[in-house]
This record gives sequence, C-alpha cells and structure tokens, in this order.
Amino acid sequence: MNTITYRIKDFLKENHPFSFLTSDEQFLIAKNITIRYYEVNELIFEIEKPVNTHFYLVKEGAVGLYAQNNQLTEQCDEGDLFGLRAIIRKDNYKLTAKALEECILYTIPFEMYDEILSINTEVTQFIISNFASNLIAYEKHSDSQKTIISEEELTAKYSKNPVTCVKETTIKEAALLMTERKVGSIIIQENNFPIGIITDKDFRTKIATGKVEISSVVNEIMSSPVICVSEKITVAEAQIVMLKNKITHLCITKSGKNKEEIKGVLSEYDIILIRENNPSVLIKQIKRSHSTEELKKIRIQASELLKRYLFQELDIDFICKIISEINQVITARIIEMAIEKLNQKPPVLFSWISLGSQGRKEQLLLTDQDNAIIFEDSKNNDENRWYFLRLAEIVTQNLHEIGFEYCPANMMASNKEWCLSTNEWKEKYHSWISKPIPENILFCTIFFDIETIFGDGKLEKEVQNSIEKYLQVYPIFTNFLALNSTQNPPPLGFFRQFLLEESGEQKEQFDIKSRAMMPLVDAARLLSIHLQINEKNTLARFRALIMKEPQNEEVYSMCFEAFKTLLKYRTKYGLLKNNSGRFIDLNALNKSEKLQLKVCFKAVKEIQSVVVNRFKLANFM
Repeated sequence: MNTITYRIKDFLKENHPFSFLTSDEQFLIAKNITIRYYEVNELIFEIEKPVNTHFYLVKEGAVGLYAQNNQLTEQCDEGDLFGLRAIIRKDNYKLTAKALEECILYTIPFEMYDEILSINTEVTQFIISNFASNLIAYEKHSDSQKTIISEEELTAKYSKNPVTCVKETTIKEAALLMTERKVGSIIIQENNFPIGIITDKDFRTKIATGKVEISSVVNEIMSSPVICVSEKITVAEAQIVMLKNKITHLCITKSGKNKEEIKGVLSEYDIILIRENNPSVLIKQIKRSHSTEELKKIRIQASELLKRYLFQELDIDFICKIISEINQVITARIIEMAIEKLNQKPPVLFSWISLGSQGRKEQLLLTDQDNAIIFEDSKNNDENRWYFLRLAEIVTQNLHEIGFEYCPANMMASNKEWCLSTNEWKEKYHSWISKPIPENILFCTIFFDIETIFGDGKLEKEVQNSIEKYLQVYPIFTNFLALNSTQNPPPLGFFRQFLLEESGEQKEQFDIKSRAMMPLVDAARLLSIHLQINEKNTLARFRALIMKEPQNEEVYSMCFEAFKTLLKYRTKYGLLKNNSGRFIDLNALNKSEKLQLKVCFKAVKEIQSVVVNRFKLANFM
C-alpha cells in the first residue's frame, strides 16, 4: 500500500473542490499527483510563458501571484488552487507565480481536470465562483459580527475605444493596427455590429505556425460569433463569462446583443488591473508590509480605489466601509511594527482607539490624526504610560509619514493627556459629564465616538459602560449636549444665500464640515445616546433611528440622504483639490449641485427642530 498516496488523498478530501468528489475519484487524483518543493522567491511559472501540463495545489507555505508590473495581486495559502485558469483557457500565463516562503506543492496533471473535475457540477461551480468572487470579511469590534463586502456589484471598467476593422481587412493590416494602438485584440465589424474578434493568441496559433498566410483576410482567422456582454456587466460576471467560454476578451454592447453598436472591449488583463486595486488584495499586502514606504504606496493605491468607486457611483456607505477598513488595517500594521521596533512587548493590555470621524468610520480622505490609548490599570501606571507614550510617538510619526497629518490640537496618543489607564479615562469622562461647560461638551463630541483599532476591545467597552452610567447619573448633561448640537443653524442667510467664511485663508468659501455635516453628526449622536442606540457611524445611527422611531422616519430618512450627499461632495472636492475637502468654492458647483446642497440644509433644519422640541431647549436658550 502506498501510504503517501493515502496521505495526499486525506488532504484532498479536506479541501474544496476535491471534497466534492467520491473517495475513488480522490484516490485516482492522489495517485497522479507529483510533490514538488520550492524555496523562497523561487519561480513556479512566468507571465506570458506557455502553460505547463499541470496545475497546482498548495500543501504547505504560500505562493504569490504577480501582475506585469510585479504587483502582488493574490496570495495562495494552504489548500488553494492556482495555475488552472490558464490551462482552462489554453493560453499563456497572465500572472507570474513565485514562492513567498518555502513551499510544498501538489502538481496535478491537466488530464485529471478533464477526466474528473470538469464533469462534476459542484466542482466547476466552485472553481468559477472562486475565480470570480472578490470578498472581504472583517470583524466589527462593536458586536463581533462579520460583514461581507463584495465586489460582485462593481461594474467592470472597459476600454471605450476598441480597435475595429472590416472583414475584408488583411491580417497584416490588422496586426499593424493592433501594434500601432498597442492592444491585444481587434474586433471585426459590419455596420458597426461585431461579427468577429482576433486576439494575440490567434496570431501565435494560426499565423506564426504557418497555418494561415498573413496576406489573407481577417475573417479567415477571426473567432465568430463574438461573445458580447452588457456595458453594465460586473467584474465577477465578466470573469465567469470568460471562464465558461475559455476566452480572454469580451465585446461590450449596450445590452449584450451582437446586433448592437460596439461600445468597447474588456480583456482579462483589464480584470487583472482591477484586481491590483482590489481591497482584499490591498489588505493582504498591508499585513505583509514591513516599512512605512510600502504602506504609503498601498495608501496611495487606496486613494485610487476611492476615486474609482466614486467614478462608478457606488454607494458612499459601501465606500466608507471599504476605505475605513483599509485605514484601520494600515494603522494596526503600523502599531505592530512599532512594537517590534521597541523590542519589548506591551507591559499590560491596551487599546489603541480612533476618535471623531475615524472612530465613526467616516474618514475617506487623508485628514489629520485623532487617536488615544487606553491601557489596563496596575500599580505601575506611570511606568506603563512611559512605554505607551514611546509606542505612540513611533506610531503617530509613521502615520504622518504615510500621509495622515498630525492633529493641530495634539489630540493624539503621543500626548500624555490622551494616554491613560482605564480608571483615568473613567475619571476624565466623569469630570466632563458632571461639569457640562462648553470645553467639556466639546471634548465629549470628540471622545464619545471611539473605536478600537488595535489591542483589547474590552478596555474600550469598559470605558463606554462607565459613560452610559454617568449619563444616567447626570441627565442634565444630555440637555447641554442637545443645546450644543443646535449651535450651527442651517447654513443659509436671510435671502437663502450660502453663509460663507468672512475672513482668513478660506474667505468666501463654504465650510461643508462645520456648517452642514457636523450638525447632522451631532444630532445623530445625541439622539442615539438618548434612545440607547449603540451604533457609532452616522449613517448607521440614522438607520437605527428610523427603526426606533418610525413616526420620525421622514426626517431621519432626509438626514440619512443628506449626510450621504454631503460626504460624497466633500470627498470628491477633496480629491480634486488634494486636501481635506472641508472648504468648497461654490463657484466650482453648478446650479443643480447648489440646489442639492440646499436640500441637505433643509434636513439640518428639520433635525434641529426635532432636537429643540425633544429636549425642550427653549428653556435653555
């Protein structure tokens, strides 16, 4: 009995898609597997090289798949398949595979795919969906539920200037045209309807082999009919169509019919470029980074991802979740690197927390830092604080280096005022809530929205519980918080003109953050505290308020949509001006955009009316 074969079979049955097979089928594949060992950085296969006669299953270690610019697009770990896509497509490799660490790989002859895997429906469905889906699963600190964010909803970005020719064009003329335009395909059209397509592969397999003369016309080697898809096709759908049809290019028409005008072309390489800026790939890269230089490059990629998402008109709530998650993973990695640099483990448990917009997961642009540290109480609080201040100094400096500016008000963990033990934080919150003077109210509007980025979230939860207790002991505080939330009235003057800054660098500009967004943020926080809603994100708070008080659904829904609009405006303007997007030149907006802003201001007015009536603020004014 060959014990190695049985060991391989045991491994196969524990991993998809082989787990879908019968025991005999698993054994047959195991018998035909070859075991190979690769050292770190050893090449397994190379981009644009002919495919091997086998594909790969990772037994131990990790393999990186790289695009043309040496950009890591995917990491394959134990149990992952790779190298199969090119074999199914019968074309050159579109990625380079290299060992990221010492690897043991099982190589499986392609005959096993043809004879066993391809005829099993569950196997083929798994392989296609595995190739097509790009998911991120991340854990929310607040409730430990996993949220799945999928790119299956992203519309594929295709080339809108496809190279075309007519069927009478010679192959040589088509080749010259493709070379001149630097593309890998040409669509043959008739009355601007697609009737065929030629790709680089056709030149290799039909012309270079001498099967067809280069002087022949294109309809002798073109693939026909052309596989056409809708201009609204998603990335996942495009990959599935390519895999099912074993092709690398899709013709884009309005609704996906052949008898329609050609709108563009989508190639597998376009998909690879999209995957380079895929959030799941970026997060993997962050976790493997070892320097601020690497993290800065990834943060720039995240900004490009943000631009693409905005261009594709994705929901701003979805975008916030993605970008916030990337920012949090970057911060967590910087903290890990700082601990390594200190060469000393933290003396006690601690929680690195983000404040304000970061704590609410609403930070899309590279704004300034707002962070703090909660560390576990012990007899050595002062000594422990010294460690965490050194840690924070490294972290805040590294965050600054990758683009997050220092907080002008020094509200950072490197400031000893914001690097406190659990009990010290409780005392701080007690002082603020028991004495609702303007300065303390201001601190609360910042420090009520906190989120653990790294460390033990139980410490943050303990502090949050104390806040809830103090609010019950000092109920008058909520009225002062309510009064504060109405201090910024709707930003329109008597003649319904925008209220602009009157002096300083931002003179004649509109402060979208202070005058429009913060009143909504403050109202959502206040009402959530009042109704004991535990959400931290402004949009999530308004959603919860709608459920909690359906009688006010119209107002809360108006605020929900207004905040989304304002967040999108600020983000787009910030990207355009390469700044925080806080101050907007109204001359840059068209009439429709100005009208949209005025609708948002109506939401501010309505929610402030709810607050005034709810907390009877007429007695305080």
